[in-house]
Amino acid sequence: MGFKRKIQLAYRKADFATIIKETAFILLGITSAAFGLKSFLLPNHFLDGGAMGISLLLNIKTGFSLSFLVVLVNIPFVLLGLKQISKSFAIKTVLAIAGLALMLTFEFFPIITSDKLLIAVFGGFFLGGGIGLSIRGGAVIDGTEVLALFISRNVSLSVGDIILLFNILIFSVAAWVIDIETALYAILTYLSASKTIDFIIHGVEEYIGVTIISQENEEIRQAITKIMGRAVTIYKGERGYVKNLQPDEIDIKIVFTVVTRLEVTKLRNLVKNIDKQAFIVMHTVDDTYGGMVKQRPLHG
Repeated sequence: MGFKRKIQLAYRKADFATIIKETAFILLGITSAAFGLKSFLLPNHFLDGGAMGISLLLNIKTGFSLSFLVVLVNIPFVLLGLKQISKSFAIKTVLAIAGLALMLTFEFFPIITSDKLLIAVFGGFFLGGGIGLSIRGGAVIDGTEVLALFISRNVSLSVGDIILLFNILIFSVAAWVIDIETALYAILTYLSASKTIDFIIHGVEEYIGVTIISQENEEIRQAITKIMGRAVTIYKGERGYVKNLQPDEIDIKIVFTVVTRLEVTKLRNLVKNIDKQAFIVMHTVDDTYGGMVKQRPLHG
C-alpha cells in the first residue's frame, strides 16, 4: 500500500471517529440541558443567563413554547457563527439547537423538586453540563459566546467581560419585569451552570504552563524529567537587566514545562529546593495535545 493511500485511510478513520465522538457529546449535551430545563427550571419559572436566559424570560412573560423561543433567539447567533467561525460549526449548532427544541417538546422528564435552592443549583448544573458537552462536540446550544467573540474583536473587552455584561443586563431586566428574588435565583443558576461548563471543558486536571528562569536550569531540567516524569522545553534567553553582570552571565537557558494543577505545588517545591532565587511564571493552559505523556519517574 502506498504512503499517500495510508495517509488517506488514516485521515478517514480519524475523521469518522471524530464525527462519532462529537455526535455523542452533542446528544449527551442536549439530553442533559433538556433534563435541567424540564425537571428543574421550567416548572418553577426559573431563569438562567445567556441566550437560554432570554428564551426562559420570554417564555415566562409571553407563554410561547420554549422550544420555539430557543430556536428563534439563537438564529442571530447561528448566523454570526457561520460568518465568524465556520460552516461546519454553524451546521452542528443548528442540529444541536433543533435537537434540544425537539426534546423540550416531550413530557417524560419528571419534576424533581420544588425547593428553590436545589432548583437553582442542580438546574444550573444540568443545563451547564449540557452546554459544556455540546461545546466539546463542536457546537453550542447557547449562542452568547459567539456574540461575545464577535464583539470582542471590535472593542477592548475580553469575551468573559462581554458575557458578564450581557448577563447583568438580562438579570436587570428580569428584576424589573418579574421580581428581584427571581433575578437573584437566576444569578445563582448562572453561577452553577458556568462552573459546570468550566469543569466539563477543562476537567479536573487543568493544565498549567510553567516558565522557570534560573542559573541552575540544568539541574531543574533533570529534576522535572527524572523525578516528576514531565517533558520540558529549553529556550535560549537573555537577561534584560544586565547591571553588575558579567558578559557570560547575560545569556541564560529558560525551562518551560506543562503540568496539571495538582502537580504545581510539587513542582514549585522541587524548584525552590534547587534554587531559592529561581523566577517562576505560571499561566493556565486551555488544552494540550501530544507531548503530555508522563514518563516513569525515578522516585516519588
